Amino acid sequence: MQVFDVIVVGGGHAGGEAAAAAARLGLTTALVTIRRDTIGRLSCNPSIGGLAKSHLVAELDALGGEMGRNADFTGLQYRTLNLRKGPAVRATRLQCDKRQYPLRWQALCESLPRLTVIKGRVVALLRRGARLTGARLASGREIEAKSVILCAGTFLNGVIHVGKQSTPAGRFGEEPAPELADQLRDLGFAMGRLKTGTPPRLAHDSLDYDRMTCQPGDDPPPLFSRTGRQIAEWFHVEQPAPDAATLAQWFHVEQYNPALQPWAPGSRQMPCYLTHTTSETHDIIARHLKESALYGGAITGTGVRYCPSIEDKIVKFPDRASHHVFIEPEGFDNPSVYPNGTSNSLPAPVQEAMIRSIPGLERAVFLRPGYAIEYDYCDPTGLQPTLESSVLEGLYLAGQILGTTGYEEAAALGFLAGVNAARKCLGQSQMVLGRQDAYLGVLVDDLITKGVDEPYRMFTSRAEYRLLLRQDAAPYRLLAKAREIGLVPAGILDATAAEDECITQEEQRLQLIVHQGVIASNWLCQAGHAYDQLPEALRRPLPARLIEEVETRLRYAGYIQREAQAADRMRRNERDLVPPDFDYGAVRGLRFEAREKLARVRPRTLGQATRITGVNPADVALLAVHIKRRR
Repeated sequence: MQVFDVIVVGGGHAGGEAAAAAARLGLTTALVTIRRDTIGRLSCNPSIGGLAKSHLVAELDALGGEMGRNADFTGLQYRTLNLRKGPAVRATRLQCDKRQYPLRWQALCESLPRLTVIKGRVVALLRRGARLTGARLASGREIEAKSVILCAGTFLNGVIHVGKQSTPAGRFGEEPAPELADQLRDLGFAMGRLKTGTPPRLAHDSLDYDRMTCQPGDDPPPLFSRTGRQIAEWFHVEQPAPDAATLAQWFHVEQYNPALQPWAPGSRQMPCYLTHTTSETHDIIARHLKESALYGGAITGTGVRYCPSIEDKIVKFPDRASHHVFIEPEGFDNPSVYPNGTSNSLPAPVQEAMIRSIPGLERAVFLRPGYAIEYDYCDPTGLQPTLESSVLEGLYLAGQILGTTGYEEAAALGFLAGVNAARKCLGQSQMVLGRQDAYLGVLVDDLITKGVDEPYRMFTSRAEYRLLLRQDAAPYRLLAKAREIGLVPAGILDATAAEDECITQEEQRLQLIVHQGVIASNWLCQAGHAYDQLPEALRRPLPARLIEEVETRLRYAGYIQREAQAADRMRRNERDLVPPDFDYGAVRGLRFEAREKLARVRPRTLGQATRITGVNPADVALLAVHIKRRR
């Protein structure tokens, strides 16, 4: 039997981040995937980031994850969203080359000497009592490990629906994993059923772009990663090319592979296009609604509330005359485009009529119909904040198997699971991020505390401390965590610390000098004033992104201070630990619903107990008294 430290099951966004993190931390790691050429695949939309999701990507880059770099170096278009709004809710969204994105991930896997990719399908988890010991493949091969990370995506009893036609599949053209789903249920995991979907794919040269609105990328292009910014700066100013050792450090790999840099970030951009549905589109869908899998009874799982299918939009928003459809390219040399906004489970002929009723798509050639996919997921309230299962020691879960939706949520969870599985093997303390630390902390706490009854999607509204958790501030606020994890090279961390100190010093300097009879820091806070409007003698030659951070910290200083104080109060609440074996049934006066919810979630702290749905402040106060008495 082959022995590894860590086994990662599934090569999607969660599995890729988990495997890379564990291998980079020095653990022998096996990445088990049904097909090698699907590692890192963008199975739905060809983009990374978006509202709140880009905060997760920025945090991944700050902590040593890969998604930001992979997006930067395979980008087709780079845009900043919510520019008219405050810095807390601004976001970055990159359209990526759908072929190059997974190819770069696969090249990264090859560059990590402690990572072994195994082609196969896991059909069973091996255990000894309540301790996980490995995995068995469909071929009968068994692999032993100290930790296993399950990143099964939509493969657990996955079924694809196109109209009345249903096909068992984990993704289009890939077999599902029914045996693994059945075993998890037998082991006592609480399971549910969810649904998501994807639009059809159209031939790009069959569309009439003159009938649509062009949406170009931003110039200069916004990037996710420090590595991307360094390479882009080198490319644009035509400095001497860095040597292989420098590139290896920038890319966080032991040996630099040219495939990790398909092209310089932002050097090639393609436009997207905007069109819209029509009354004819809505009429076609309404007439064939019962033929869809969603409204015809074939689908029982709950769909995505905030990314609904086109059938859902027509039914739930009958007063809307039209809906946006974004035409997104899938690659420089890829004949396919992605009509974002037309996800559906209608029969293929109906899809064709529906798509051809949209302006600019009248002569669209179909490369693949859209479909809905239904799959099993595990109740995330059965996990610890480290993403380790409470049912089986050594088993970590990450990604869509926990009820999330989106590449970014999956990648963030996979990274945390990979770090903690590795640290468990090394005998180190587990890494836990709080709601006041990162969007990743919000994501994990929401999942393990509240659970899910529909696919979970990240929003800035889910975070209490949005100004503290700004996307651009991620490298500075997560610096201590990054040092603790040890994935980001020391030189990069030292440079980040120097930047943070430079920003602080500039804030302080501006509070001591006067411009136009006003303290310069106060002058900057006035509407219409900016740092570059100060006289040259009062400015310092700082990079634009550092200047922007200085302006933000000064303009929102009062609000940031208020949030920091509230975050400190939350940290104090999180220090009030609840004994893991606490008997909630012994607490007299505790309401039945609260007792039931507390026993199911088993909160680690009183702070977490306050966030459980169905537990009120009186329940928590009573719980606090009993815990104090027990101590």
